Amino acid sequence: MPVGPPTGTPGQRWFNGRMDLIRHLRYFVSVADEGHFGRAAAALQMTQPPLSQGLRRLEQQLGVDLIHRTRHGAVLTSAGLQLLPRARLLVDDADRLLAESQRIAHAYGTVHWGATAALPDAMITAGVRALRTAVASDAAVSTTVGATVELVDAVRAGVCDIAVIEHPALVDGVEARPVVKMPRWLVVPSEHRSAEAERPAFPMLAGLSFACPPRAGNPPAFDIVLDLLRERGLDAPTVPAPDDRAVFAAVAAGTSFGLTAAPPSPTPGVAWRRLAPQAVALRVRVIHRAEAAALADAVDRVLYRERL
Repeated sequence: MPVGPPTGTPGQRWFNGRMDLIRHLRYFVSVADEGHFGRAAAALQMTQPPLSQGLRRLEQQLGVDLIHRTRHGAVLTSAGLQLLPRARLLVDDADRLLAESQRIAHAYGTVHWGATAALPDAMITAGVRALRTAVASDAAVSTTVGATVELVDAVRAGVCDIAVIEHPALVDGVEARPVVKMPRWLVVPSEHRSAEAERPAFPMLAGLSFACPPRAGNPPAFDIVLDLLRERGLDAPTVPAPDDRAVFAAVAAGTSFGLTAAPPSPTPGVAWRRLAPQAVALRVRVIHRAEAAALADAVDRVLYRERL
């Protein structure tokens, strides 16, 4: 399944790679402490498959095996024994950094929240306004727009208080609110036959690529959309488009179609079509730290006002 080349600037990719390294080192330390993948996953408040996958990625990144996987548990390899003390130091330093950043943020009254790039701009600004109303008048609101996987990690680590993410997604270790369905439109090149068709159908899009966020940003949601298209007779190659701006650019170029939650507006080269609205609806939910329930309530109300 094509997913395209890595997206983002070199600096963003470097930062995301380092964040993955710290997260996977945390998995390694937990497995070493517990001597068992299941107990380590429980201690981290997550399921076992992503923990095992993260540890394998760490071993691939480091170029050494860290854990012997046995029927009775997990045993450190020679390399694992040598690297464990350094891994502990890095994880402990990351924890201290997060704790200090939270202390500074609370001292300045800052609310940190995140939103999936799939949300339209108006919804993001409405979320900011709702948070400003929910907290002290002199508090600041810091917004991060990104991929669902990154936002879940940020809330789990305490970097963000709350976030709006795409569903489905793995939400182990965070509080999660009910799923809300948001209207989403099909966008096609304005000169394409589907743009003026009286009864547009997905098979009409054959020959166009599907401009969409890379699979790494949220594999479950990515796979569900592609399965939906195949069920309706369209098996389209994908091209990476991390946000609406990139989707519209690919569509205006005449080579792609896409999905957007942004309502129809005059956009050169782009036509909006309403097709299978329930099936293609954007499914989102609020996740939050346990201490941020009131903030989650405020953003939840924004989502419910715009739901299908």
